[in-house]
Amino acid sequence: MAKRSSREKMYGEGFVRILDTDIPSEKSVYIGLTKIKGIGFTLSNAICNYLGINKFKKLKDLSEDEIKKLNDIPSIVKNLPSWLYNRRRDIETGNDSHLFGSKLDLTKEFDIRRLKKIKAYRGVRHSLGLPVRGQRTKSHFRKGMAVGVQKSKSKKR
Repeated sequence: MAKRSSREKMYGEGFVRILDTDIPSEKSVYIGLTKIKGIGFTLSNAICNYLGINKFKKLKDLSEDEIKKLNDIPSIVKNLPSWLYNRRRDIETGNDSHLFGSKLDLTKEFDIRRLKKIKAYRGVRHSLGLPVRGQRTKSHFRKGMAVGVQKSKSKKR
């Protein structure tokens, strides 16, 4: 059996752990960062450019220092322009911020709950299970409901 490096012991075989997310080490840095909830392609590209990491480099080829830099993404994002953030002009604080992982899910859930509580149009649509952003409903979003008209069974004479 081949001797495993300290990095394989730390991250397991075939995975790199960044921001509490296991990312397959065969992915490039650019694609791998998008597996973290709250990071899309644009933000991933900006992070790679800011850190000076080749975005096409495989995660398994990164050094320990580069992985430590990537684990410090929240402080890196603060140095990027605010139009990249996913939480601009927050309702409660009024500040611009960027959320990752479970905190993003929780905040989104609280926003929907607030919309339902104040009975905003979007909140009502969420509570009814209908589309929120103006999509048509005549031919879409009909899953789980009574679809069409059911003909009554004809009686035999």
